[in-house]
Amino acid sequence: MTHFPLSKLSRRIFLFGLGAGFLATPVFALSEASAKTLVERAVADINAVIASGKSEGAMIRDFERIFQRYGDVPTIAISALGPPARSASAAQRSAFAQAFSGYMARKYGKRFRDFAGGRIEVKDTRKRSRLIEVRSIAYLPGQSPFNVTFLVSDRSGSDKFVNLLIEGVNLFQTEKVEIGAMLDRRGGNVDALIQDLRRAG
Repeated sequence: MTHFPLSKLSRRIFLFGLGAGFLATPVFALSEASAKTLVERAVADINAVIASGKSEGAMIRDFERIFQRYGDVPTIAISALGPPARSASAAQRSAFAQAFSGYMARKYGKRFRDFAGGRIEVKDTRKRSRLIEVRSIAYLPGQSPFNVTFLVSDRSGSDKFVNLLIEGVNLFQTEKVEIGAMLDRRGGNVDALIQDLRRAG
């Protein structure tokens, strides 16, 4: 059982996702046991950062490294970008994935200073289509426990999480909507979106 301290986590927000209406992805050597191990390691690493006493900036850099280590960032980013990813160049897709990774780390990493006095317990797993669900329970002071579910795939060639559900709410789908709105405000200009993501969060 893995414990992860938290405190002011909303029912719709938790980092990572590690973080899109994920397409079904092919599973190669992925097993329920290996998916659970991945999530337990990610939770343990986040716990270590929170307990480190580092500055907010240093913690955010650590969270981004964790996101990149345990999350399939290219897949998550392309899904968040949506249909414009099909016409984007390879360089634009790569730059967007990098900017998106930093944006997610800043946006959610800033909340972790308040994540004290609670915990997440990694519970069980099940196959979901071509993914593995790793179900966790979040316990926060003054709130009822709620579900935090990681979706894990080995589409990238190694075990990575590709989505996160908070009581059934798709975190990366929420980000996809927000990214789409940001892109619309920039007239569909992917390069302008990339520049703004580098400063946002």
